[in-house]
Amino acid sequence: MTKFFARALLALSFALTFGATALANEGGPAWDKFPKDRVTDMAALQRGATLFVNYCLNCHAAAYMRYNRMNDIGLSDEQIRQNLMFAGEKVGDLMTTALSAKDAKAFFGAPPPDLSVVARSRAGANGSGADYLYTYMRSFYPDPSRPTGWNNTVFPNVGMPHVLWQLQGEQRMLMTEEKDPHEPQKMVHVFKGFEQTRPGTLSRGDYDIAVADLVAYLQWIGEPAQNQRVRLGVWVLLFLAVFTVIAWRMNAAYWKDIK
Repeated sequence: MTKFFARALLALSFALTFGATALANEGGPAWDKFPKDRVTDMAALQRGATLFVNYCLNCHAAAYMRYNRMNDIGLSDEQIRQNLMFAGEKVGDLMTTALSAKDAKAFFGAPPPDLSVVARSRAGANGSGADYLYTYMRSFYPDPSRPTGWNNTVFPNVGMPHVLWQLQGEQRMLMTEEKDPHEPQKMVHVFKGFEQTRPGTLSRGDYDIAVADLVAYLQWIGEPAQNQRVRLGVWVLLFLAVFTVIAWRMNAAYWKDIK
């Protein structure tokens, strides 16, 4: 199976596995807009790679990405080996996790999904997959009723703990009661945002930047060639624009002497 078809199959499995959840969340809180410029910022991608390796790769794999592909975001093999590899892997190895499927199911109720194409699989009516991830990673709140002690407004009853809680701190949901627009005689609880109850090591703004860097990296690994493709596309469009003008003037010159 080629890498292209393997990625396509993985994306399809995400859609089939999590599609119902994504649809259920369409009626939940609106997704915040991910700052798209981060995907073309090499420093942001490098910081995102560091966050991914330190906080995500313990449980989640990115089995269609090799460590040395990070050469494309400006990291040398030596930098990757010294800063992003901790278990004796080789720089050409795939980004897998040592967590077994059996242990993962015991800990979380289901094996954590591979994150190779998670940003591409989570798109919905509320926005792109990057918008979803950017909002999701900023929407955890403590919930003693959950096995992990955490819940999420974007993914209710999520099995994943808040791995970045030390960076973000803790927050609580702000809810109000309002009339149901469809049934005015009925009152419904409406989510109005979060209020921080315990500070983390990062300020709110710095945490948002860190999450944006992480999401940028997750979007990049879904299609590492996307930045090159976009740059090439700009030149193609410029060429077509210039060629259109030339063709138009040539056409006018050709027909001017024909009565």
